[in-house]
Amino acid sequence: MALATHQAHAYAQAAATDRPDVMKYAPLVRKIASLMMARLPASVELDDLVQVGMIGLLEAARQFDPLQGVQFETFAGTRIKGAMLDELRRIDWMPRQLRRNARMIEDAIKHATQTLGYAPSESEIADELAVSLEDYQAMLGDCMGVRLVYFEDFHSHDGEELNDALANIADDNTPDPLATLADSGFRQALIDAIATLPERDQLVMSLYYEQDLNLKEIGAVLGVSESRVSQLHTQAVTRIRSKLREWL
Repeated sequence: MALATHQAHAYAQAAATDRPDVMKYAPLVRKIASLMMARLPASVELDDLVQVGMIGLLEAARQFDPLQGVQFETFAGTRIKGAMLDELRRIDWMPRQLRRNARMIEDAIKHATQTLGYAPSESEIADELAVSLEDYQAMLGDCMGVRLVYFEDFHSHDGEELNDALANIADDNTPDPLATLADSGFRQALIDAIATLPERDQLVMSLYYEQDLNLKEIGAVLGVSESRVSQLHTQAVTRIRSKLREWL
């Protein structure tokens, strides 16, 4: 009993002695955030990542056990990256199920296009999905806000998803999304993809991105509801994504 008490006291003393100085590791937070920023869109703020990273560092200091034989910097780095990744997932508003539905629509458009040899109509896309036209349009409405590119679309040369690469701190061999989007070949592929859109989808994209009209204004031009314009916009973006799959 005395021996156990002595060991417990020794462990507590060791833990107190080896308690990490949080401020000493603050530069580690900014280093990890800066490395992540090199692979993230410009909409992500460095200071936001640093802030959540500091929370991860404080949590690491609270949970760290020096008797486990792990260096605090290694332990903290994992917690810091985890906190940042959690924040990045949080600000990506689209739930996973909706993302899967968007991918299903994208796959259906691609397969129908290959089968038919032309851009499929909404009814033909619905048939490819084996759902009614109304259900397909409802899926489009649910997926409102689908983006042309997602961070997860980019892969390393060996096929590793950047989500995994990010967790290990992306190295120089992983692709830079910003550089990919700036590539002249990608720009030309994007232009070509837009050119293959049905005329109505091209008009929606032009009114929205070139004329800066909002959905309500576009609805007035087309004589349809705002929600219908949202569906058409989602469909147009998804058509483009299906064309650009090889680039993403």
